[in-house]
Amino acid sequence: MRGRAVAAVLVFPGSNCDRDCARAWEAVTGQAADFVWHKETRLPDYDLLILPGGFSFGDYLRCGAIARFSPVIAEVKRLADRGHYVLGICNGFQILTEVGLLPGAMRRNRDLLFICRDVYLRVENIRTDFTCGYSTGAIISYPIAHGDGGFSIDSRGLRELQDKDRIVFRYAGPDGRVVAGGSPNGSLDEIAGIINGRGNVLGLMPHPERLAEAILGGDDGRVMFQSIFQTITGATV
Repeated sequence: MRGRAVAAVLVFPGSNCDRDCARAWEAVTGQAADFVWHKETRLPDYDLLILPGGFSFGDYLRCGAIARFSPVIAEVKRLADRGHYVLGICNGFQILTEVGLLPGAMRRNRDLLFICRDVYLRVENIRTDFTCGYSTGAIISYPIAHGDGGFSIDSRGLRELQDKDRIVFRYAGPDGRVVAGGSPNGSLDEIAGIINGRGNVLGLMPHPERLAEAILGGDDGRVMFQSIFQTITGATV
């Protein structure tokens, strides 16, 4: 019998990828995810929390700046501190940096325009529970859809990410080459996704849930959901 992994998708006012994430999770694992409204003050011990993309609170002030004060954030931190898994996608990544679960910050895209297209990524670290199903140096494609996706961090923080192998994804060309200045949004060191030191909180700007089924035009994102499910349950999907 397939193991059980209890997952939840957080919903903020302005979230617009919550159902996409829930759909991808169920399509890959066969198990439904709960939807959790941002005002919840007590959560069960979910194995995985997904903070989806969108525009929480309209991105007023800056992305994630208001969402950080939502009551549910205290529970996200509590579960993360206990080692439960947290995945932040696009606006979810922005929120995770705002609340301090991941370092750095997001700037406006380099050209100050909203970008919505597929991009190539190089998987830089397959020793995480989110990426263990990929092969070393795999070149994959996920869509991006953001106006504030330029990852920024001070030089000391960047060195720590580099030295401790916490950069999980970098923007790349179709041949897998990572070229300085080649990111679509001006991200420092072409960073598309990072993980915390403990290895249980991952944030990335591209959307794995939007290419998790072949019917959508590709299934590179499927491997991420497979990886975390198999880590939690020990079951293959």
